Amino acid sequence: MNRGRLLDLVGTLARLGLAAVWLISGGLKAADPDQTYVAVRAYDVLPTAGVEVVAALLPWLELALGLLLVAGIGTRLVAVLSAVLLLAFVAGVTQAWARGLSIDCGCFGGGGAVEPGETAYVQELLRDAGFLLMAGWLIVRPRTLFALDGRLGT
Repeated sequence: MNRGRLLDLVGTLARLGLAAVWLISGGLKAADPDQTYVAVRAYDVLPTAGVEVVAALLPWLELALGLLLVAGIGTRLVAVLSAVLLLAFVAGVTQAWARGLSIDCGCFGGGGAVEPGETAYVQELLRDAGFLLMAGWLIVRPRTLFALDGRLGT
């Protein structure tokens, strides 16, 4: 396998891995909108109207990002949007930790208040850093196998 083909394969794995993240997290949130509201509210940074908007739109944004990545449409742009969203999640978890809140991030469903010893901030931040690496790869090198980008001339 030549170097270019190997890099395309790595990109494909990053694209499909990140797609799976968005599809699973968005699907779990969409399936339980009340719990998504609880998770967003637990961060204690938005007014009630803001919590309602974020909780209503976030699952569908994540699902859209996942579907676009599966298809390989606008891969670089979707990777940029993914990185922005992931950085917002990192900021949210970091501020919750810094403020001494005891919450589950709600990243893959669930979320809300937990007992102080049950937080997983370090694991959540490390996981999101891994997802950011996948998005970063696709920003730098969006060429992947089986993507519609190549067929659409993008």
